Amino acid sequence: MRQLATLPLRLLLQLAGRAYVPGWTLDAVRRRAGTLAATGAGCTLGYFNPPGRAVPAVAAECLAIVDTVAGLQPAGYLSIKAPAFGFDAQAMAPVLAHARARGVHVHFDSHDIASAGPTLHCLAQAAGQGGSLGLTLPGRWPRSLDDAEMACALGVRPRIVKGEWPDPAHPRADARAGFLALVERLAGRVPELAVATHDPALAHEALARLQAAGTRCELELLHGLPRRAPQQVADALGVPVRLYLPYGMPWRPYALRKLGENPRIAWWLLKDSVLGACQQWGRRDAGA
Repeated sequence: MRQLATLPLRLLLQLAGRAYVPGWTLDAVRRRAGTLAATGAGCTLGYFNPPGRAVPAVAAECLAIVDTVAGLQPAGYLSIKAPAFGFDAQAMAPVLAHARARGVHVHFDSHDIASAGPTLHCLAQAAGQGGSLGLTLPGRWPRSLDDAEMACALGVRPRIVKGEWPDPAHPRADARAGFLALVERLAGRVPELAVATHDPALAHEALARLQAAGTRCELELLHGLPRRAPQQVADALGVPVRLYLPYGMPWRPYALRKLGENPRIAWWLLKDSVLGACQQWGRRDAGA
């Protein structure tokens, strides 16, 4: 009965997610990735698996992504979700080995704070096998400063984000201040990192600080969010831009329990549902 009661809202969540997820299948984003490469922009491809998807099926999607991005210039890379593999580096091993063989970077995405420790442990095991790896560091979490130190020790490429999920122990943590604290902690200490934000003022401040420290950097943006203003910041600073193209189960960080905690989420949900519906109908009309 509870599942039936929440079914309309879950369908609305999926529709809202369509504003950010270009399609259900890899084919839906493969064409977009090729178009981006033709314009000189890089891409990140990530599979958003539905709940309960078996690990071999998730691994098969990731293997296909590796083959897709291996031939792209500028180079594309795979964003992987450790929870989808049960935080098991052995289960990831075939994907990581294939990525190493094809020279493809593999990035470990961030989720809620409960998954941060297991994800980092899984990354540390993977780093022992070699290859090009990365880790997302949310500015919203105070623990990210320590995780940044681990990223430096492991030699992985960081991606700094504000972070969607709060730390229950620090619910009022300033995501923007934490973002810049991570920039300061990593500037000059890693060969390269990604700044992932659509906030143009924050992007400018972060990228300028990294450039001043001599750290290579790029701006990473999420498909479906406004891009013009942050793109202009990157262009002005001469920084490359990469677009994150997820596919699979439409997803946005609208946990059902959060609707009661933050009434603004209901507005975001309605707005994104309309946008997602328009984009889905547009793709259907275009034969996508």
